[in-house]
Amino acid sequence: MKTIKIFAPATVANLSCGFDVLGCCLDTIGDEMVISITDQQGVRITKIDGADLPMETHKNVAGVAVEALLVALGKTEIGVDIEIYKKIKAGSGIGSSAASSAGAVWAVNHLLGNPCTPQELVAFAMVGEKLASGNAHADNVAPALLGGFTLVRSYTPLDVLKLHTPQDLVMTVIHPQIEVKTSDSRSVIKQNVSLKQAITQWGNLGGLVTGLFTEDYELIGRSLEDVIIEPLRSILIPEFQQVKEAALSTGALGCGISGSGPSIYALSKGLETAEKVSNAIRDVYQKTGLDFDIHVSKINAEGVKIMNYPEA
Repeated sequence: MKTIKIFAPATVANLSCGFDVLGCCLDTIGDEMVISITDQQGVRITKIDGADLPMETHKNVAGVAVEALLVALGKTEIGVDIEIYKKIKAGSGIGSSAASSAGAVWAVNHLLGNPCTPQELVAFAMVGEKLASGNAHADNVAPALLGGFTLVRSYTPLDVLKLHTPQDLVMTVIHPQIEVKTSDSRSVIKQNVSLKQAITQWGNLGGLVTGLFTEDYELIGRSLEDVIIEPLRSILIPEFQQVKEAALSTGALGCGISGSGPSIYALSKGLETAEKVSNAIRDVYQKTGLDFDIHVSKINAEGVKIMNYPEA
């Protein structure tokens, strides 16, 4: 087997109370990638469809992530060709760069006989994230690789944990067609927080993790609160507060900024509620005159998935 076609999923990071450490994987939104092992040494981006992204390997998140993996494995003599079919819009806040980075290293690892565990692949995918945003965060690539909900317990040393995923959880995501660069979104964050804010935040983080494992949906909802990042970043997103109020009043467990924005997520119990939330937040945004996309997705418990094995 020399070629594989994969689904590289979108992700929602932070989940309100877990800045840079929490994320979850989506099931109906994602890129497609075709990865081939070749006899021509080097990593090449041979095709990008659906987005204007760099073809140069050292400027492409998938390219640098795969190069890092091959160096670590001592496999720099082999060749890798990468085709990317972007379905996740860049700058959407649902892990566009992470999908490319995670999908590429997962596929190459699979074609090489899985020498690395999914947890070990996180570090290589983070190389792509650093290229994209200047920060090697793992809260998107980890759930893309492991599936479900993930927690980055530590960055030094890297320690990524897969959490329990209640089956009834469904995500609604609205993506306003505006650009909020991750670098800009990070620039508004304060480098120091009060002890009171920190206590509230880590209490919510512990509550959310407990709620996931015990499938206590009320506790999950109470814990989806961000007192540190959201108050600063939400000013960059039109109608954020109105969307949040509409989602919560329609039955969502919680609502907040997806990653660095501009997408807004709402987490619900059950598909029926998630669809009602979708309609409610659509009504809010239709009045703005802005273009937007809305996605409703169950949580993807697997992460990257094989679509098929094309002929090599």
